[in-house]
Amino acid sequence: MKTVAFHTLGCKVNTYESNAMLKIFNEAGYQEVDFKQVADVYVINTCTVTNTGDSKSRQMIRKAIRKNPKATICVVGCYSQTAPEEIEKIEGVGVVLGTQYRSDIVKYVDEHLGTGEMVIKVDNVMNLRKFEDLNIDRFKNTRAFLKIQDGCNNFCTYCIIPYARGRVRSRQKESVLNQAQKLVDNGYVEIVLTGIHTAGYGEDLDDYSFYELLVDLVKIKGLKRLRISSIETSQISDEIIDLIGSNEIIVDHLHVPLQAGSDATLKRMNRKYTTAEYLEKINKIRSYLPNIAFTTDVIVGFPGETDEEFEETYNFIKQVNYSELHVFPYSPRKNTPAAKMKDQVNDQIKHERANRLLQLSKELNHEFALKQIGKTLKVLFEKRDGEYLIGHAGDYLKVKVKTADNLIGEIVTIKIDKYDEILEGRVV
Repeated sequence: MKTVAFHTLGCKVNTYESNAMLKIFNEAGYQEVDFKQVADVYVINTCTVTNTGDSKSRQMIRKAIRKNPKATICVVGCYSQTAPEEIEKIEGVGVVLGTQYRSDIVKYVDEHLGTGEMVIKVDNVMNLRKFEDLNIDRFKNTRAFLKIQDGCNNFCTYCIIPYARGRVRSRQKESVLNQAQKLVDNGYVEIVLTGIHTAGYGEDLDDYSFYELLVDLVKIKGLKRLRISSIETSQISDEIIDLIGSNEIIVDHLHVPLQAGSDATLKRMNRKYTTAEYLEKINKIRSYLPNIAFTTDVIVGFPGETDEEFEETYNFIKQVNYSELHVFPYSPRKNTPAAKMKDQVNDQIKHERANRLLQLSKELNHEFALKQIGKTLKVLFEKRDGEYLIGHAGDYLKVKVKTADNLIGEIVTIKIDKYDEILEGRVV
């Protein structure tokens, strides 16, 4: 039997797309093996958000070539979309696809095997208007991702992704709902809505919005939990707040990107809000949903970020009182406006600022976790670690429970008793 091995870098969207491509290989008679094993085909699904993503992508391509020089090496995704010429120079690569044509990946593998020539399919994504349907029935983890849109119209000055993914393209309503029902029928109780700009869903549709999609999804028979992977404050309408508050299926957790807590930095980033507007929306949501958890993304060391601007960001984060931060040192991306800006911040300062925010994230997470003691939380168990089952609550805090019962893949009500790096409780 022919074998295929995948290595996926980057975001949840890439994870989704890798799973979808694996399904296509399975249907063509391929069996998946671990990336460390010898395989007939290796697929490296690349990331280009940072320079590290690019270098890790090249590293994994060369690793696959060394493992089996006779294998067909397929390089797909954002890095191959933005820098195909760099991948073409790597001897041993057989197929190069950008962020489209992935539904035909097996066809291009066959074409390469037939001709021995490198197959390159990378077109201008800015002209794309149609969402590429990639369907999945099964995931390796207990929660299922569902990709509902691709592309982004925001063009933040630091971000390469609109050039790698194109403009917003939404998946058709019927396709989303059919996929969701299929995932639930296959035993997944939690679905995570994902995309490049997830809540941008519907911006390109005439008569259907992200809110309306949420309303239809919570009616899916058998779905117990729905999570939005990321949403901008400007996209959290009063309707969406009401829906989260009135419907138990949508979790009490929102990941709301901030990027900077200084108005001057936000302006240079071309983020289309002020800190005052952002905070007003967060406070409004909390007034309706007092128990909601907020997590966020922050970039440190953006060009021109002074010590004063960083302190503003640090203090603003404390004011918002998130439950966790995802911290990224700024990485210059070729052909983006920020890469050409003056006053680039040196790496040591970026590193120091990132460490300060990571420490703050630990403190905020600790404070938020302590508030859960004595409460009951609904936990989706995902794995076993010795005597304990470990999973995530709706607010995305990790919880462990000592039990011999096999509850993996189930959502269980847990009374929280204590906290020591991780919440611990018992089944109610």
